[in-house]
Parts: sequence; C-alpha cells; structure tokens
Amino acid sequence: MRSPFQLIGESITRRPVAVAAIFLLVFIIALYGMGQTTMETGRDTYIDKNTPRGALLDKYLDTFKSDSIMLLVECDDVLDTDVLAYIDQLQTEIGREEYVAGTVSIIDMVKQVNGGALPASEAEIIMAKERVPPELLSRYLPSNMMTISVVTLTPGVSKDTRDQVLDNIESRISFSDAPPGVKVTVTGSPAFAKQMGEEINDSMGVLIGAAMLLMVLAVGLLFGHVRYRFLPVFVVGTGLILTFGTMGLVGIPISMVVIGAFPVLIGIGIDYAIQFQSRFDEEARHSSIQEAAITTIRNSGPAILYAMIATSLGFIAMWISPVPMVRDFGMVCVMGVIFCYISALIIVPTFGMLVKYRPKAEGNASTGSSMEAYDRFLGGVAGKIAKHPVPILLVLGMVALVGVQLDATIPINSDEETFVPDDMPAVVDLQKMRRTMGSTDTLPLYIRGDGVTNLDTLTWMKEFEDYEVANNEKITSATSIVTYLIQYNGGRMPTTQQEVAEVLERIPEETKKPYLNGDTETVIEFGLVEMENEVALSLVDRMRSDVAWKNPPPGITATPTGMIEMFTNLMTDISESKTTMTVLGFGMIFVFLLLVYRKLTAVSPVIPIIFIVGWNGAIMYLLGLDYTPLTAVLGSMTIGVASEYTILIMERFQEERRRGKERYEAIQQAVQKIGTAITVSGMTTVFGFSALLLSTFNIISNFGIVTVITVGFSLLGAILVMPAVLSLMDRFGRQGTDERAETASTSL
Repeated sequence: MRSPFQLIGESITRRPVAVAAIFLLVFIIALYGMGQTTMETGRDTYIDKNTPRGALLDKYLDTFKSDSIMLLVECDDVLDTDVLAYIDQLQTEIGREEYVAGTVSIIDMVKQVNGGALPASEAEIIMAKERVPPELLSRYLPSNMMTISVVTLTPGVSKDTRDQVLDNIESRISFSDAPPGVKVTVTGSPAFAKQMGEEINDSMGVLIGAAMLLMVLAVGLLFGHVRYRFLPVFVVGTGLILTFGTMGLVGIPISMVVIGAFPVLIGIGIDYAIQFQSRFDEEARHSSIQEAAITTIRNSGPAILYAMIATSLGFIAMWISPVPMVRDFGMVCVMGVIFCYISALIIVPTFGMLVKYRPKAEGNASTGSSMEAYDRFLGGVAGKIAKHPVPILLVLGMVALVGVQLDATIPINSDEETFVPDDMPAVVDLQKMRRTMGSTDTLPLYIRGDGVTNLDTLTWMKEFEDYEVANNEKITSATSIVTYLIQYNGGRMPTTQQEVAEVLERIPEETKKPYLNGDTETVIEFGLVEMENEVALSLVDRMRSDVAWKNPPPGITATPTGMIEMFTNLMTDISESKTTMTVLGFGMIFVFLLLVYRKLTAVSPVIPIIFIVGWNGAIMYLLGLDYTPLTAVLGSMTIGVASEYTILIMERFQEERRRGKERYEAIQQAVQKIGTAITVSGMTTVFGFSALLLSTFNIISNFGIVTVITVGFSLLGAILVMPAVLSLMDRFGRQGTDERAETASTSL
C-alpha cells in the first residue's frame, strides 16, 4: 500500500496546475476569513466566563458595575463663569447620549448648594465652593486649574457599544465651542481599553512586516546556494494568511498575547520551507524534477511531520491554561505550524514543477571551505564531549538546577498597564487622573441568596462593612444598600423588617440599582487605596478569610469579585499554569517519542530540553524580567522549538550506528552533518523571533528577548548537551544488549 506522501507526490507531478488551482481556491477562502477577524481586549482575554469565578465576575459587571468615562478639564481657571457654563452645557449634551446613565462633576455640587442654579459671579462661586463638602471638593476640583467630570455608562454595555459612546463623546468635545485655553481630555478605563485595541492592531502590522523583512534578509544571506531563494518567504506568508483566515472563520480573536504568535510562526515556518526546498534542490541535482518532487515529499514529508508534531505538542500544552488569551496563543501556534507545514509540502514541489526547476551551479570555493571548517569544528567539539560526557552534564546540569531555583523567585506581573507602551496617551492620561482623584479601585463583595434584604442579612452587612473599614488600612470606605437605608432613615439602621421595606420604597430606583438586584443579589463596594497587585492579592485572600470567619446568615453567600480580584488571581493562575504546561509538554513529547521509536532511549532528546528550561529561568532572573501571561508559555514553547533540533541529531546518530560506525564516530558525524543545518535553521528562526523586540508593547518585547535567547539555548543544547546524552544512553543501551546476548548464549 502506497503511503499518503507518495500519493501527494504523484498528484503534484501529474497535475501541478490542478493542485495549484485547488490551493489557490483555499487561499481565496482564507482571504475572506481574514476580513472576519476581531480584536479583543479586557476581561474576556484574562478570565474564562465558563469558570465559577469568570461567571461571577461577568454577572457582577453586567448587573451592578457601570463603566466610567472621565473628562479632565484643564485651563487657567476652571471656576471662571464661562468655563463652568461650558462644562455644564457639555455635560448636559453628553447626558442625553444613549447608554449614558448619568454625569457627576463640580457643576452638580455647586448647583446643589446654590439653589439649583449655576453661580453667575465670582462671589457666588466662592460662596458655593465653601459649602461643598471638602472631601468631594478635593476629589473633583483638586486645583483651580483642573476639574474632573465623571460620565457613568449603563451597566452591562458591550465593548462595541462602549467604544461607540466614547467616539460620540470625543466627537461632541471636538465640535463644542470651548472657551479659549480650555482643554478637555477623555480618559478612564474604557478609553484605555479602546486605545489599547487600536495600538494592538497597529503593532500587529508592524511586527508581521518586520518579521517578514528579517526573513528576507536571513534567507538572502543564508540560503543563497539554491535557485529562487526567497520562495520560503512566500511559503510562510501563505501559511500566515491561511492561519489568519481560519482564525476569522472559527472566531478566534486577536489579543495582545496572540499577536506575539505570528513572528514565532514565521520563525518556525521558514524552517519547514527551507528544509523542503533544500531537499528538493538536492534531489533535482541528480534526478528529474518529477522524481525530485516525489522523493522530497516521500522522504522529507514524514521526517518534518514528526518535527512539526513535536513542536505542536509544546503548544498544545498551553490549552490547559486558565487564561483565555494564552489558550488562544497555543491554538493559533498549532494552526500556524500545521498550515506552514502544509504550505511548504505542497507549494515547493508544485512551484518546482510549474517553473521546471533547475538547480544552481555549485557554490564558490571560499563559501564551501568555510562551511566545511564549521562542520569540522562542530564534529570535533561533539567528539570531545562524547568522550567525557559526565563532567559536561554535571556542569551544565548544575547551571540548569540553579536556574530552576531562581525561577521560583521571578516576580509575576499581572498589571495590564505595564504591558502597553509607557508613553501611550491613554496610560499617561489615566495616571494623571489617578494622581488627581486618588485611587478609583474598588473590591466588590458579591452577596447572593434568598432574602438579601432580610434584616438579619442587612445587619450582617453593616457589621462586616464596619469591621473591614476599621481593621484594614487598605480599605478606605464601604458603600452598599445599607448605606442608603441609613441615609434615607434619618441616619439610623432600620430595626424591623417592615421598616426596611418602607425605607427601600423611599430610595430612588437609580440609587438602588448599582447595589441591589431584586431580593436575591446585592453588593458591598469597598473603596481601596492605590496598591500593587501583590498587596491586593493578599487583601483579597484576607477578605475571603474574614467572610469565612464572620460568616453571613444561613442561605447567603458572600464572594469577593471585580477587576481587582481578577487581576490579582491572574498572578496565581500564571504561577500554577506555567509549571503545569511545562510538565505536560514534557510528558506529551516523551510519550510521542516512545510511540515513534518504541524504545527507552527515545528519552534522549528530552534531557537537553530540561536543561534549556532551567537555563531560561536563570537568564530571566539575570535580566530582571517578570513572568506575564505571555512569558508564562516559555517552558512549553521551548519544548516545542528545541525538540526539533535534538530529534534530528538523535535520528542521524542512529542512522550512523546502523551503518556500523562506533559510538564516538557516530556522534561526531551526526553533529557534523546536522549541526550546520540546524545552526542555519536556528539563526533563521532567531531573525523571525527578533521582530518581537521591535514591539512597543512591553509584554511582547520582553517575550521577544527570552524567545531569541531560548532559540540560542536550543542550539547549544543540541550541539553541546545532546552528544553527552547520546554517549551515555548508547553506552548503557549497548551494555544491556550485550548482557542479554551473553545470557542467551549461556542458556544455549
């Protein structure tokens, strides 16, 4: 029975035009799919809605939480009557916008203490200012040169709706007749999320363009001995378009982690294309192009397929991550390497048939001699290592062990604002707003159960609020439906259930809505001081402990939620998942190698990768890099990238042993023949990964640094560690074989 690769080769050689037409049709469908891709930022990229935590957060945000857009108004004197009139008019117009729940600013406070009218003179302004409570005045009017207006959106609005409201507000501001010298800046979390999405879109184009240019440079420098040297760049470009199109068709969104996958795919995909074209060029030198195409597909197809599967297993390990955008990163990488492999498998021989490929003449002597010298150097190093494997493994293993220890001390960063460019206007404006208003962060306690308005539940809420504010210096305030029950009941807590019902009737619906949903859901909003995520994580844990200690009435549950809880627990998710993904990646690679090679020595390629993962931890510690949702995938990605190099050397070693060469000569020949090829391949991959360094997103550029270093470590692991591992494995394996042979001989 003929193999599938044989059938593919025969189809291409017999009907290259038909194969090209079918592939072109698939390409056109992918182009359509590219138009369906979407950009995603915000909570959906960090937490899975299908988990209990994700579902609770989603319910809270849709039911109670209202996004707030901040308007920073700056001029020489914001209390000037013309400026106040302008702010009042602008605020009124914005308040009429659909999905705007309300607006609050110094205007509302001044009107409230001035009989409902805007002050008409400087004297009235001074008098009104003195009547506004000092804590509100300092928050909304930090100085006479700046004031803040808060625009509250309807709870549960979608991202697209929120962006549309932002566009409408910005449009109203640009067309408004502002007094001379008045500057209005739109800021807040919605503005930050919107601009981050725009920056991601722009950054993606730059990264892919830079990666492709670097590929052209790398291929031009390192692949000049074949005709049509830039064909691999076209192959990779096709693979990327197929990946983009599939993402659009199946609904995988683009996030700031996912865009880091594309330069990675370019670096890996170019390797497949180069290997197919190199083999095709080699075969075409001593046979017809039809035979060259069939031989290339039949022989290189399975070998590169094994390497592609090994790489994919490292990415598949990312699918267990609790962070949605990390899972999407792994999914896109798997799709990408498959499409790059298929593109190389079909395009290279089909192109060769259509253009009637003719190899170039042999290269010049100087180039050949330099490559031969490099071959001999690698072989000599490998031979020396193979004869003294234990010291090499001990030294490099100790470095890896130290790296593993250091890895545990590397900080984990889940602060979204540190992931984006430092000078992004939305970040600068957001920081200015926080310096002005102070912290706007809150930690909600979501309370659920039948009868949340029962007197015993409300009494527990009051006691819990008072306890947290009094005993936790990170909590500045507590606001809930209890706050307004007391306010609308003459400053005292109701004492009977009937009194509770009467007071609730008097509270306006728009006042109750942010804190009470029927009789089954309510929330306490704890105001917080500004703090790092590490501190916030301990605060959330402490509140959970306090709820367990001062537990609510029977049938009532109280759970911390909100964006603070999400980002702080993201640190825990990253810490736990990065180790799990790495272990799973090792396990899957090991099982795969056992199934393919059917002997225990298949573990050989895994040992250098273990070293490389340890070296990664050491280099991240020395460079002062943090673990983020993107760098957390480094361990499993290293397994995928490095396994190709170590597997290729092991296969060549086994081939040399089958030819009858002794151990050290076989190791020397394996590294000498494969080392140059994987060095060129690795350096080409480095060029692709280097594009990540150009990103203005800190999360992506830092990922670029460690991935470039990882590829370098992968080459060192294959060239330095693998010979020592093969030497020991072969020694023990042969001893076992000899002992079994001797036992069999004795028994006979």
